[in-house]
Amino acid sequence: MERKTAAGHLAALITILVWGTTFISTKLLLVDFKPVEILFFRFVMGYVALILACPRILRLKERRQELTFALAGLCGVCMYYLLENIALTYTLASNVGVIISVAPFFTAMLTHLFMRGEERLRPNFFAGFAAAMAGICLISFNGANGFTLSPVGDLLALAAALIWACYSVLTRRISGFGYGTIQATRRIFFYGLLFMAPTLFLFDFNPDLTRFSNPVYLFNILFLGFGASALCFVTWNTAVRVLGAVKTSIYIYMVPVITVVTSVIVLGETVTPASAMGILLTLTGLLLSESKFEWKKRSTQNGLAE
Repeated sequence: MERKTAAGHLAALITILVWGTTFISTKLLLVDFKPVEILFFRFVMGYVALILACPRILRLKERRQELTFALAGLCGVCMYYLLENIALTYTLASNVGVIISVAPFFTAMLTHLFMRGEERLRPNFFAGFAAAMAGICLISFNGANGFTLSPVGDLLALAAALIWACYSVLTRRISGFGYGTIQATRRIFFYGLLFMAPTLFLFDFNPDLTRFSNPVYLFNILFLGFGASALCFVTWNTAVRVLGAVKTSIYIYMVPVITVVTSVIVLGETVTPASAMGILLTLTGLLLSESKFEWKKRSTQNGLAE
């Protein structure tokens, strides 16, 4: 059991390590690609990769399970990324980074409401959440112009965090169906692409593939398609299956940390004292939220502690 739990934590860590570096690839692609084009191409590639990895058709045991897969695709593949990208056009990236990081809190609340008995919420979870959010604020607002309220963009980012929490709860439910993770993820991708298709016309989608003749664009879209999409959605869903929605979502706290470290390595940026303190607080919050410490009740009966 301990080995299985360790594998779940490793899967979550691998996912976050990759997702924390995707901003570089996306930034390079945004020179000639619209956000919706990047999303569509990367998830099409991810879907094809999952078909090649496991071509066997997934036959559902019950028809009503189809709705759960459809909702997961709508939330985790279509709505989350569209809301996040649109939010970035209205508000500061630092605002979005902090607001999206409340997703673990939303996940915990939704899990508590809709999956009773699944995962207990302990005081250390909330203490860890507070420490991590303080650290993320230090990282995100370091060198920025502070937190400038932008109602439309900030609300869209908040909606994206809530949508990702819904996705985490839905994938936890899907994991209970007993299907293979690759097959289940592939079905989620199918519905995500299906729901994404109508938005292509709204955002002036350009299907021109000759842009990928540029080696830089080709490498980065391959990284996003095969790594950040196909591989990471499988590892994330595996982690949710093993650890649960709440424990897995806590790893989202690490995304800003990975982003800072990657910026130092790839872009040559420096780590300021505020960023260093933010990283320390965020990691402390992660460890505190993941700890198994519980408040124990004491009984005064017979002078003994239970």
